[in-house]
Amino acid sequence: MYSLGFAYLLWFLSGFGAMGFHRFYLNKIGTGIIWFLTGGLGMLGSIYDFFTLPIQVKEANLRERYRETLLYEEGFPPRSVYLGGMQKNRESIERVILKTAKKNNGVVTPTEIALEADIPIEKAKKYLDKLAESGYAEMRVSKNGIIAYVFPELKTDPSRMEFEDF
Repeated sequence: MYSLGFAYLLWFLSGFGAMGFHRFYLNKIGTGIIWFLTGGLGMLGSIYDFFTLPIQVKEANLRERYRETLLYEEGFPPRSVYLGGMQKNRESIERVILKTAKKNNGVVTPTEIALEADIPIEKAKKYLDKLAESGYAEMRVSKNGIIAYVFPELKTDPSRMEFEDF
């Protein structure tokens, strides 16, 4: 997340905005280059930025959250995981699936994964289907009709869950 104080510090350090460091920080590369080459549009742009910097920081934070939300929905962890950010690091969904499978004798259900990973059940099912298609898991139906995914490598007690034979 972008900090208003840091943006103002960069504005000040770049000659009261003339060099556009604050714009580079807010990921406005194009206007940052223009500010750098023209001295903040002859200081008029720098004065404008002084008054509108709080709004620019809010917009930059909104863009960043929107981007992270889209990436998270596609299965990528938030940027803070890669950058060691201050947010609580989220594990990848695949790691959550494997940890849950190991804890449950190699057997997981979409509902368990949705609960553990804090994602919708449909998304959990999609990830489990991908792992089954890749050969890492087998989709099975228990005697009581529950669809489960078995990870043979993580199965330690074969009698724990009975499955139907097809």
